Amino acid sequence: MFATIYLPNFYLQAATRHQPEFHAKPMALIEEQDRKPVIIQLNDAAAKAGIRKGMTPSQALARSLQVIIKVRARAQEKSMQEILLHYAFTLSPFVENTSPGVCTIQFTKWNRHPVENRLAGSQCHGNVLRVIEQLAKGEIAAQAAIAPTPDTSFLAAHLARPVLQIENAKEFLAPLPIETLIEAR
Repeated sequence: MFATIYLPNFYLQAATRHQPEFHAKPMALIEEQDRKPVIIQLNDAAAKAGIRKGMTPSQALARSLQVIIKVRARAQEKSMQEILLHYAFTLSPFVENTSPGVCTIQFTKWNRHPVENRLAGSQCHGNVLRVIEQLAKGEIAAQAAIAPTPDTSFLAAHLARPVLQIENAKEFLAPLPIETLIEAR
């Protein structure tokens, strides 16, 4: 079994982690080093105001004068990724630093007997939930999924609130709309 821990809007979270007063306001993030900076991430409040990825800051401000434009904070991103990995290693020694704001964990306590697997799965779910709660105490929003394959756990983590456990990957994946697969990339 595998677990994926996913930090939604990782770059935006890193830039605003210790500024909770901004979290309810429309916020967008730009890559300052680009020749023509465009929005690379935004929160739900900004999306509701009509702001989209790829817009320039002036286009975003034309949609909402309340939008807060932030720039990427690479030092905070590195720190958050290290925190994520630290907690992931409390679950298993088999951790992959998958991408910014994402790590994949492999659990090795799986047997052929379904009853034993259910017990191990229940224990994994509790441990993963504990990690999500610990990250939340550190002002890091996270969600996770446990599934038979790393790809399934990755997709399910995007839909988890806060932890989702998938027993049958085929049954889980079959009804998903293609948009879910595109958004998760």
